Amino acid sequence: MKHLLLVFLGGGFGSVLRFGIGKLWNSHETGIPYGTFAANILGSLLIGIILGLAAKNDTLSQSQTLFLATGFCGGFTTFSTFAYENHVFLRSGDFTSFAIYTIASFILGFLAVFLGMFLVK
Repeated sequence: MKHLLLVFLGGGFGSVLRFGIGKLWNSHETGIPYGTFAANILGSLLIGIILGLAAKNDTLSQSQTLFLATGFCGGFTTFSTFAYENHVFLRSGDFTSFAIYTIASFILGFLAVFLGMFLVK
């Protein structure tokens, strides 16, 4: 039960922060989801750092890892929103934005995870 509560609380904090970033940075004028993009890349970096620390000599406890990685990063990153925003690009025929946003998110997301893991070595 403790683990469920930790994930719940972490997810709540992450979701609220993602909502705020989306409100601040997503462009209603151009439709470009800068906030979602930033949340996904930053969340990827954070989960790399968190899981890197957890793997490095047990720096983080299981409870801390559940709260931060599963809860916070799970609530903060936005793959479902990412998928919907790509749907909007495709429906509107904006294939260039779809391609750039998708490719950049995957490449930078993976690189951010690797950077996070590297930073804690």
